Amino acid sequence: MKTMNRRSAIALGVTAAAVTPLFTLVASAKTKKYGPNEGKEIAPGVRVVEVGTGNSDIPAYKSISIVDVVFQPGAHAPATMMDNDMVCTITAGAFTIKKADKEFKLEEGGIYTCSKGKIDEATNTSKVVGIHRIAVLIPV
Repeated sequence: MKTMNRRSAIALGVTAAAVTPLFTLVASAKTKKYGPNEGKEIAPGVRVVEVGTGNSDIPAYKSISIVDVVFQPGAHAPATMMDNDMVCTITAGAFTIKKADKEFKLEEGGIYTCSKGKIDEATNTSKVVGIHRIAVLIPV
């Protein structure tokens, strides 16, 4: 494991402290039920719906965009390289998430992160419409 210097540790702490309250509020917001044609289709049975955008107080990011990715039961979003850092929570359904070095399962309330330049994919393994609420961190 690499050693973390004091500046990096402080930056990580500030980022975590700033994102946690924002994401807690976003995750606790009731997810609306989406119609089958709302948002933009990115894969069969997978649609992205823009929720909102706001300015960021995190020095490395100028804004944060919130989107819901809506998966029909059994739908799969193929491996995609991430354009930005993201914090994701499952607000409905259950998913298998695959990354280059690991695979894991998450149910409603589960949280994970995606890093810019890394690849991941998701499959809705539940029998209900699944939703990922994603905070997309847009750099300065």
